[in-house]
Amino acid sequence: MAFQKPTGTQDILPGNVENWQFIEEKARDLSRRFNYKEIRTPIFEQTELFERGVGETTDVVEKEMYTFRDKGDRSMTLRPEGTAGVVRSYVENKLYGEPDTCKLYYIGPMFRYERPQAGRQRQFHQFGIEAFGAVDPSIDAEVVAFGYQFCREIGLQGVKVEINSIGNPAVRAAYRDTLLNFLNPLRDKLCKDCQSRMDRNPLRVLDCKVDQQYFTDAPSILDSLDEECATHFEKVKQHLTAMGVEYTINHRLVRGLDYYTHTAFEYKAQGIGAIDTIGGGGRYNGLVAGIGGPDQPGVGFGIGLERIALILEKQGIAIPQPKPLDVYLIALGEQAEDEVAKQLHLLRTQGISAEKDYQGRKMKAQMKSADRMQARYTAILGDDEMSRGEIALKSMATGEQKMVPLARLAEEII
Repeated sequence: MAFQKPTGTQDILPGNVENWQFIEEKARDLSRRFNYKEIRTPIFEQTELFERGVGETTDVVEKEMYTFRDKGDRSMTLRPEGTAGVVRSYVENKLYGEPDTCKLYYIGPMFRYERPQAGRQRQFHQFGIEAFGAVDPSIDAEVVAFGYQFCREIGLQGVKVEINSIGNPAVRAAYRDTLLNFLNPLRDKLCKDCQSRMDRNPLRVLDCKVDQQYFTDAPSILDSLDEECATHFEKVKQHLTAMGVEYTINHRLVRGLDYYTHTAFEYKAQGIGAIDTIGGGGRYNGLVAGIGGPDQPGVGFGIGLERIALILEKQGIAIPQPKPLDVYLIALGEQAEDEVAKQLHLLRTQGISAEKDYQGRKMKAQMKSADRMQARYTAILGDDEMSRGEIALKSMATGEQKMVPLARLAEEII
């Protein structure tokens, strides 16, 4: 029986995984510079966490979650996004008790059941950040700028930032009536999902990917903002301008999850067909309280790493490659075999990348292997050299070869 990977998943193989390591290392480096600390949460949680946190009327909860009952007959779900689990951990571990703003980041797999296509998988990976405890609009701008800088530093071209304000619950309640007055005459033209959302959560209609042509003249929520929300949004824009982050305002941007308040934003980039959103986020001032914690504000983003990797490939962005192998050791003779195994370990413990043959091949085949691994040096040890305490060290770039004492092999390679 031949096994294959599940639909909507992928094997990330050597030769490609190095690109992922570069992206992840950049994410970690930027997190360090922006003072965000790593958090690792379970890949499955109680289903109710996502229903309450993400929102029951979202596509994620209604159509896409991998939900199962465990052996205790509890409903569990593979995490479809990162924020809800981080918020649960923030509450459960009482991180809100710290005096400073709590700034966290995560990198890991997420799971959604949807039609696989370029940049969209059933198991995918996200890099995300969350900041808790601050209502200052400068933290909104910091989060937006962080994601923008991440895209720039890994080399993406043509990244655009779109922002909007979706106000507070009172603003959205007023806007709901205005929006329904616009949508009701269009009801029969809209898809079934939109018709259903009109009755439960009209703002979600604007997030529909099917009916966008009908929403060109939709009323803007920005016209419904109260003074507090309008001031907050103006401050966010001022900070972004001061930071040099170019943005456009998209008044139809509401994001696909229910927990957002005030600032909402997305990062766009061309290179993966019809899908141009590579990530996004926003402020979620009611989410912590909504899942049983204190009334603490939060703001964050999530960026899809599959989409980042695909766009890098499509744009032909050269990613720095890992260092080649330092040395390939070749043994000629039975006694030399034992010494090479010893030297191999010693070199590795001194920070040198080293390899040898494990298949009993001839010297010519071993040299070819060293060449395939792009080794900087080959070190050839025969029984005669061993008796003199020496080893032949050959530069693969120049072909120059010299005898060096075994005790100084590491020094010569470094």
